[in-house]
Amino acid sequence: MGYENMWESGGAGIPADLRPDVPHPARMYDYYLGGKDNFPSDRAAAEKALAANPEFRSTARANRGFLTRAVRCVAELGIDQFLDIGTGIPTAGNTHEIAQAARPGARTVYVDNDPIVLSHARALMAGSGPGHTTVIRADLREPAALLDAVRAADLLDLSRPVGLVLAAVLHFLRDEDRPHQALAALLDALPSGSHLVLSHGTADFIPAEIRDRVTGVYDKATAPLVGRSREEVRAFFDGLDLLDPGVTTVPLWRPDTTPAPGADRVSMYGAVARKP
Repeated sequence: MGYENMWESGGAGIPADLRPDVPHPARMYDYYLGGKDNFPSDRAAAEKALAANPEFRSTARANRGFLTRAVRCVAELGIDQFLDIGTGIPTAGNTHEIAQAARPGARTVYVDNDPIVLSHARALMAGSGPGHTTVIRADLREPAALLDAVRAADLLDLSRPVGLVLAAVLHFLRDEDRPHQALAALLDALPSGSHLVLSHGTADFIPAEIRDRVTGVYDKATAPLVGRSREEVRAFFDGLDLLDPGVTTVPLWRPDTTPAPGADRVSMYGAVARKP
């Protein structure tokens, strides 16, 4: 049952600060992926974004495919603990499921500042490897407090390499939110051998008029949408060793099958890198 039905039926456990009347990027993303955990306000906003750029839905799915391949890659390289920040609403192929398929004992901590994610915690715990997954509420814009919350959860050993996952989240932070500094603080807390999995929206392939219409939709939501160029996304990996093929559109990052035409113009960049 989706959140709308739970809300209308007075379902237990609905957070008081859910704000169903204000579009939320995580719930809009859920709608793009065909999920049911969204409200009329989210669907209306998502449809406006899709009207401006119909590729939003395929981009969301391409990003999900990138997450699967990237986390699997990192797990196969020996990483058995993951910190997934800005995870959004759980759907098929979550980080802990991907990681545990490669390394059954893998542990995952999910972090989000959205109460809807916490309300889905039980669903996450029902995945394989019970006891190896948890969800905490913290804000990426406050990395010190976030790291304190991760340590308090006592699930990850931050003295050993960690897979840090930031999939489609940094584009919800404006420059004044200091996304580079937040990421640097997180990486500083992780040891050599840790890996960063990062994807980020871009307007490199979108005409200015369409870009402005889309950002206008998100300006009325709970978070903005800041598309950054390939060079700007590449800067998030400064000081790290990029795995091949480097920063590319998400369908072109180590695809399992032949990419569809236009894969080099999908509005999402992604890459994986190792901390030396």
